[in-house]
Amino acid sequence: MGHPGQLVIVMFLLLVPALVAAQPASETVERRSFQETVHLDGVIEAVQQSTVSAQTSGTVQKLPYDVDDSVVAGDLIVQLEDSEQRSRLRQARAGLEEAEAALVDARQQFERVEAVHEQGLVSRQEFDQARNNLAAARARVDRASGAVAEAKEQLSYTRVEAPYGGILTERHVEVGESVSPGQPLLSGLSLEQLRVVVDLPQKYAEMARSERQARVTLADGRVLETGEMTFYPYANPQTHTFRLRMRLNEPNGSLFPGMLVKVGVPVASREALWVPARSLIHRGELRAVFVLDDQDRPRLRQVRAGVRDNGRLEILAGLSEGERVVVNPSELVGSDRLNIVTDTEAKP
Repeated sequence: MGHPGQLVIVMFLLLVPALVAAQPASETVERRSFQETVHLDGVIEAVQQSTVSAQTSGTVQKLPYDVDDSVVAGDLIVQLEDSEQRSRLRQARAGLEEAEAALVDARQQFERVEAVHEQGLVSRQEFDQARNNLAAARARVDRASGAVAEAKEQLSYTRVEAPYGGILTERHVEVGESVSPGQPLLSGLSLEQLRVVVDLPQKYAEMARSERQARVTLADGRVLETGEMTFYPYANPQTHTFRLRMRLNEPNGSLFPGMLVKVGVPVASREALWVPARSLIHRGELRAVFVLDDQDRPRLRQVRAGVRDNGRLEILAGLSEGERVVVNPSELVGSDRLNIVTDTEAKP
């Protein structure tokens, strides 16, 4: 009983009526390096995503935007009731006016005392007291100015604006609700700056760090342009993976945080033999190519194939570097004028 591979080849040859007499197009088996790539699931996330919190006390008066609404930087997103803050500001301004009036009075008093002191008409003690009163009046003005600035700041906190353009993702308060400093109000993210995050198994981390290359593709096959790569310097203790982060250079409105992408990361490099992928004949269990001999006669040769890469096929066994293979084996079918010469054993 013959070798199973021989039987498959014989059965295939019975199905091929003949070969064309003209010399078929061929390419040489070449040896070149190949980078093995591991394909992992990555997730798109926003570079800017944050939660805005209250910086003053008050009651929520307006919420102009809801979840999923788009905002631009500077838009009003929360308005707090501000009557208390305005009242404090009026009091602070009144205190400043009073302090400024007292400063004018103290300065005039000091100038009068200073003039007569030079003539020796007042004592040194009275002069020092007038000078100290002027300094105290200046200090009260400074303190009142600080109170006005603080009151203005507290008033500004009642108007919460978007820190950057983006989309609101979560609302933590409702209209009429009382809030205090530090309480979350709204969460949002920006679509202008996106990145891809992927977790690398520990065995691939070292190679990925040295190569610093990655290919990010969408489900439709579109390749995304990536920028700076950041490797986390520590592993996740639960999964023993290292996180890799890449900036996306082309957020164009079709990409959103949370989307899954495929990330191809080179993890090894090796030498391999390559032929055009279309030169392979695939019939049932048969994997073969037509090899041209010294007289340009096609011989059917069984091979063991590996991976495909950009239209090329890796050959693990059956061919040697420099041999010529027929590029389009289907063109050999259909002639009754040429006998077939076959190799029944695959080369190691």
